[in-house]
Amino acid sequence: MSDEPTTIETTPTEPAASEQSKPQITYDDFLKLDLRVATITHAEVHPNADRLLKVQLDDGSLAGRQVCAGIKAWYEPEELIGKQVVIVANLKPRKIRGEMSEGMILAASSKAPGAEENAVEQEDVIVLGVDRPARPGSSVS
Repeated sequence: MSDEPTTIETTPTEPAASEQSKPQITYDDFLKLDLRVATITHAEVHPNADRLLKVQLDDGSLAGRQVCAGIKAWYEPEELIGKQVVIVANLKPRKIRGEMSEGMILAASSKAPGAEENAVEQEDVIVLGVDRPARPGSSVS
């Protein structure tokens, strides 16, 4: 086995419009986010929304939490069970189409080159997770 560092060659791309328009924040602003690891224990189609899944999470608390996530076009509910994801745990809870959402699952999204801005079918969404098992509720920094 070589002690040489491994590098990955990438091709530079133009930043998405949304990446260009977001203002810089301070480190103190970043510290306001409570990012945590959570394990998906149950997922189902949201009963009142075409694009949402209703997801139950083990976030390390006794009760766990529920979030509504706009990932239905990219994930079947059953394939999410057991997946560990990164959540924003201190997002103010709100009702989304009649269901409480108590946080947000982080996901990366990108458009295919040349895709129209609102073309959902030409977008890819990837839920952010961890590369090895972590205790639910673990802090992400």
